[in-house]
Amino acid sequence: MAAYAACLSVAACLLLAQQTSARNDAPCQLSRYNNGYQTFLKRHLPPGTPSSLNQNEWEKFIKSLGGCDRPTQSFLHPDELDKVRSVCSSQGGKQLKDNLCISKQPFTFVTVRSFQGTCGIKSITQETKHLILACEVLENQCVPVHFEGNSRNEKPSNNARDCQDPERGSQDPGTRGHAPTFKMTPLWLFVLIFIFHGF
Repeated sequence: MAAYAACLSVAACLLLAQQTSARNDAPCQLSRYNNGYQTFLKRHLPPGTPSSLNQNEWEKFIKSLGGCDRPTQSFLHPDELDKVRSVCSSQGGKQLKDNLCISKQPFTFVTVRSFQGTCGIKSITQETKHLILACEVLENQCVPVHFEGNSRNEKPSNNARDCQDPERGSQDPGTRGHAPTFKMTPLWLFVLIFIFHGF
């Protein structure tokens, strides 16, 4: 019986840890991180972004941002902020998975790959792809909080739901703008079977 109680305690700890670390399972739900949008802007739409693909300009720029610890960085043009934000709305984005939305239109942006910790540039590439952004609610607005790479060059599905902001609503108005409270996972299922089998 003591082994059963110990296993039950471990399972409960695992479930609690999983629940607190999970990301939102749909876009435009309350964010767990208050500075997600500001971090997104600082990383992907900073002022002073070079307009050329000159390696020396980019190296100097990345050093000025203090971003030498990130080996791959993508930069959008700061003038496109409104267009980028629209990806997290029904006007500009479609739901992809979890809290990710994909832009309805392709964007042109620059991806810089550098040697981690040194800011030495490996490559600078101008890309045109659909953006994949994590969209969450901060201060009653659905905003981008993370830039997800689109290495498979995914495009939005015409059958996917629009990425909706909280003012536009969701399919279930009772959960609009709220983080999920429970999601059945294989771990939960295992614990339920374990509990009922033990009794």
